This record gives sequence, C-alpha cells and structure tokens, in this order.
Amino acid sequence: MVLTMGVASADERYPSRNITDVVTWSAGGGTDVTNRVVTAAMSKFIGTNINVVNKTVGVSGSVGLLEGYNAKPDGYTLIGLSESNVTAAVMGGWDKRVDVFDFFIATSSPDVVSVGKNAPWNTMEELVTYIKDNPGKVRAGAGGAGSLHHINLLAFEKGIGGELNFIPYPGSSASQNAALSGEIDIVVTTVAEQNQLIQSGDFKPLGTLTDRPYYLGEMTIPSALELYPQLKKHLPIGQAIGFAVRKDVPVEVKKTIAKAFLSAMKSDEVQKFAAENHYEVIGEFGKVANERMDRLESLFSWTLWDLGAAKVNPETLGIPRPE
Repeated sequence: MVLTMGVASADERYPSRNITDVVTWSAGGGTDVTNRVVTAAMSKFIGTNINVVNKTVGVSGSVGLLEGYNAKPDGYTLIGLSESNVTAAVMGGWDKRVDVFDFFIATSSPDVVSVGKNAPWNTMEELVTYIKDNPGKVRAGAGGAGSLHHINLLAFEKGIGGELNFIPYPGSSASQNAALSGEIDIVVTTVAEQNQLIQSGDFKPLGTLTDRPYYLGEMTIPSALELYPQLKKHLPIGQAIGFAVRKDVPVEVKKTIAKAFLSAMKSDEVQKFAAENHYEVIGEFGKVANERMDRLESLFSWTLWDLGAAKVNPETLGIPRPE
C-alpha cells in the first residue's frame, strides 16, 4: 500500500509531483548507490517517485551542492551527499558552510587501503617500505580532491613519512576502476565500495584506516593505525552518507521527508543492502545529523588546512577548530 503523507489542505499537499535527488558524486560510488537504495525505499512511503541524477563536476561535489542549493526550497530537490562535501568551502568550491542544509544521514563504512591483484605488495608493511624508498613513485587514487578518501590518504601519507603521487578522480568508482586497470597503484575508498572487488580477488586490502581490524567474511583486514600508531594524530575520520535539503524548506515538508526516511531505513531492502555491503545503518536527521556534519566540517576543514591541502583558511569562513 502506498501512503501519501502530506500537510493539511490539498493546495499545500506535499508531494504532489516527483522529487529529484541531485547526487554530488559519480554513479556507482557509495553515495550514489546508497541514495538510490534509500530513495527507492522512501518512494513507497512518501507517495511519489524520487528520481536520482548525478552532478559530479567541481571541487568536493560543489556543482551538485550549488544545483541543490539554488533550487527552490520546496522539498522537491534533495542533495545526495557524503561527509566529503563538507570540504567544498575550504577547497574553494563555494563560499558557504554546511549549516545552510538540514541533513539525513543513512549509512557509514570504514576506509581501506587496497591494491590490485597484480600489485607486488601483499602487506601494509611491504607497501609502506616501498613508498618510503621511492618518493613520489606510487600512484594513488582516492576520489576527488578534498573528499574523505583524499583526507585519509593525506593523513596516511604524512603519518608514514612518505610521498605519494595523488591522482584525483570524480568519485570512488572511477578511482577503483583506475586501480583495476593499473592506471594507479593503490586506492583508498570504503570497505562497502570495495567489497565485491575484494571478495572476487581483484583487490588486495592491505589495511583499514580505523583503530581496529575489520572482519570481511573470513578475512581479517589489519588496522593501519595499529601498525603505525603515528597515524592516530589525524585518524580515524568517519563517513556519513545520505542527503540534505535547504534549511529554509518548510518544516511540515521536512517532517514528511523525515517520516519517509525513517520508514525507509527500517525497511527490509535498506537493511539487507547495508548488511550485504558492509554499511552501518545510521538513520539520523534533525539536530543530531546536523551536529554530526558540523563536527565533520570542522575536523575535515582544519585537517586539510594543517596538512597544507586546503585553499581557504577555515577561520575566514567561521569554521571553528575541532576541540
């Protein structure tokens, strides 16, 4: 049964037409796939279709952010995003902070450093030794500049005292395809995004950028932070995938979206997707989700600035240093 949850009168009923979800990262990546699964489930509860489109050009997903922000604040445009979008301002992509949005956080998955099946390294120790002995020779991909994966790569590089040749791509899927083809040597994306490639043997996971090992079926992926404690200066940094709406969308409309979102997060299809693809189900919205993204904006922005990768000083944007 399809439920239509709207406001009181027919003239104000929401939704009365299809909704568009503007995803700021490329098709096939974790943000894209999660948004497609979650919005498909939401459609059953909100009473209309939610169509997903990808707008991937720009710094830290800034083109998609701008398209979503510039749309009429009526609830008919969602902005599919991840934690990596919080760096758009310090990377010069736009001049706004994340507090112009209200967030709906669906899932999270840890980052992992992997290499292709034909790579000469079979352990993190072998890789790190080679990187340190061959500065700038190892080609690394980690999604777009300023993304979570890029920040994790920078922190990894700095923590081990090595030098990598970073090659940016428009999203995780493109980075992983580059690693598969041998265009790059190592890739940093999430366990969820790499899961099938790891299970098929196309990728060798050498270490997670978390403080504990990760168990993928019968496989144990070691923690790079346990192997190299100096990485803990900047890591771990967590993920947050979901979507947002402009903060000035009417409250009753946001309530309708939230109700459908919560129902979708509890649905069999979302729960199955998360379990099969190694995502943690978050299901946050409102104050809690906004506070999470505020914290990530502060942490990511200042980490990039301290690592010498940001273009704009976070202080000039009013972004506080993380405590």
